[in-house]
Amino acid sequence: MADEFLVFDHVTKRFGALTAVDDVSFSIKKGEFFSLLGPSGCGKTTLLRMVGGFERPDSGRIYLDGKDITDAPPNMRRVHTVFQNYALFPTMTIWDNIAFSLRLAKKPKAEIEESVDAILEMIRMSDHAWKYPSQLSGGQKQRVAIARALVDRPQVLLLDEPLAALDLKLRQHMLLELDTIHDQVGITFVYVTHDQGEAMSLSDRIAVMNLGKVEQLDTAAKIYEAPRSSFVAAFIGDTNFLVGEIVSTEGDYCTIKVEGLGAVSAYNDRKLDVGRKVHLSVRPEKIRVTLNPPPPEKGAGINIFTAEVTDVIYQGVYTKYWLKSGGRSMSALKPHSRFLLDQESITWKDRVYLWWHPDDGYMVENFSPMDVSLIQDPPAPKESSTP
Repeated sequence: MADEFLVFDHVTKRFGALTAVDDVSFSIKKGEFFSLLGPSGCGKTTLLRMVGGFERPDSGRIYLDGKDITDAPPNMRRVHTVFQNYALFPTMTIWDNIAFSLRLAKKPKAEIEESVDAILEMIRMSDHAWKYPSQLSGGQKQRVAIARALVDRPQVLLLDEPLAALDLKLRQHMLLELDTIHDQVGITFVYVTHDQGEAMSLSDRIAVMNLGKVEQLDTAAKIYEAPRSSFVAAFIGDTNFLVGEIVSTEGDYCTIKVEGLGAVSAYNDRKLDVGRKVHLSVRPEKIRVTLNPPPPEKGAGINIFTAEVTDVIYQGVYTKYWLKSGGRSMSALKPHSRFLLDQESITWKDRVYLWWHPDDGYMVENFSPMDVSLIQDPPAPKESSTP
């Protein structure tokens, strides 16, 4: 296919008894910002290193722009890597660091000067051209590392946790920088990260990896709203897992009997029949928490349960509630769209209503109890200070 620019064809890589990448097949489009996302040890960096030529797969092939690069040495691939430690030459100026690969390729002096000056202007570092890396901030060093990797226009830029060494505010700023640079150069970016927020902010598509396999490959919105497995649902943000059996169906919806909670209405997108066991993911921000029941016009078909607040965690832009309903714990998020101090607050031990629309629960296809451990456990119930 025309959009299959970088292709992994049944790629497997082992290190002794460990299978780091397990029969992986997918393709990346030309010019795409693509992320490999997953926890440590899932195989994402190993995939990146195989593209760069630093590792060779034990089986399978890798193709770039229609050419088999599986056995090609790193210097014969138009692929560059940006690492989290920048890897700048400390005794060279910024200008010379960026010019290094062009000089190595024996490009004409005029071409080198034009290319380096242009990319310095693009990353807004022209005023720092004759400084040394030790004179730059972390964010500036990272921009220089990216510029050095892009100056000779590779076919693919590999970014291995490039923002991990930066503090939160600088990471947020660099996310915007990376997105802008990608839009300007139009080169295929392959980004490795364990940070869900980074991947979702930047990527055209994301491959979520677990234990050497791709669990789901899709856009950020589809991965978040429609996770295919319990691992994806738990790893990408928070969720509530409800396990039960379908007891009735009506049109596009079904009723699920959930132990400890009761009847839950859900959109039956998989068209499952009565008697099937299902695992429903309900994101905390989909659940409303109120002191009063929802108005009647909102109540039709809505899942409504009473609950007790077991903990309240204020996070500035939202408040997270831990709730006990029917003997089971659930979490909910309330965004602060209005001035909080003017609103009636919900606090510990309050009796409340929690409710959500049937469309806001999603049935995951593959469920593992181990994936529930990825979700932060609710805080221990507070003890009353009265005897």
